[in-house]
Amino acid sequence: MTNIVDRSSEARPHPGHVSHGPHPDHPGRPEAAAPPPWQGSWRFTLAPQDSSVPQARHAVRDLLRRRAAPLSADRLHGLMLILTELVTNAVRHAALLTPAIGVEVTVDPHWVWVRVEDGHPYRPQALAASPERHHTGGRGLLLVQATAQEAGGSCGVRATAVGGKVIWAVLPLDRLPGRPATSRPSPR
Repeated sequence: MTNIVDRSSEARPHPGHVSHGPHPDHPGRPEAAAPPPWQGSWRFTLAPQDSSVPQARHAVRDLLRRRAAPLSADRLHGLMLILTELVTNAVRHAALLTPAIGVEVTVDPHWVWVRVEDGHPYRPQALAASPERHHTGGRGLLLVQATAQEAGGSCGVRATAVGGKVIWAVLPLDRLPGRPATSRPSPR
C-alpha cells in the first residue's frame, strides 16, 4: 500500500486565499479562508520495480478523485499518461542508483504538478522523432512533452541537491466558473 504524505501544511499559503476580515487574535490582520480540499501537495515513494508503475497511477488518480480536483476526464487521462511515462523511465533507467522513486503531486488554484524523482544523474532530453528510428523506445519524454503542451502546460527536468533528478510536468486545471485563464507557470 502506498503511504501518501500530505505536504500541504508545509507549503506557504496559496496566493488565492480570500480574506474574511480581521482575525480575533490579531486585530488588523485578516484571516485567510482555508483552501478547497483539492488544493495541496502530497508525496509518496515507490520501490524501483515494474509493479510501481500501476501503483503510482492508481494512487494519484484516487487521490485527485477523492479530493475532487477540477480535472476533466481528458485532463486526468493526460496526467496519468505523463505519470506512467515518468515512473516507467525511473524504473527502467534509474533503478540501480535509486533506492526509492519519489512522486509528488501539487494542486494549486490554477495548475496540477506531478514530479518524479530518482537517484540517477543523467538528465534526459526529449528525442526528436526521425524516420531512421524504427524502434519504439526513447520516445516517452516526447510523449510527455506533447501531452503537457497540448493541454497548455509544460515539462522539464532539474538536478537534485543529492545528484539525482526530478522530471516534472504541469497541466492547467480545468476552468472553474469565474476563474480567469492563467499563463504558464515557471519551473519549480
